[in-house]
Amino acid sequence: MSKSIFYHAGCPVCVSAEQDIVNLIGSSEVDIIHLGEDRSQIEAAEKAGVQSVPALLTPNGNVLHINYGASMADVKG
Repeated sequence: MSKSIFYHAGCPVCVSAEQDIVNLIGSSEVDIIHLGEDRSQIEAAEKAGVQSVPALLTPNGNVLHINYGASMADVKG
């Protein structure tokens, strides 16, 4: 993986964190995945270690959970 992946669910906490991440590392360095809109990515996020959103998956596989917005159980509904 060469880019970071930012997972979120569209809540205000997530949207704010998304803007900060893009400003910090640049939009060309991060893929944004809105799990509420692309539910097919939930399993991949969980396999990568995402336990809550917003979260940033770094290119070397570390998951950085950022300011708790929602658990994955909440995202799955």
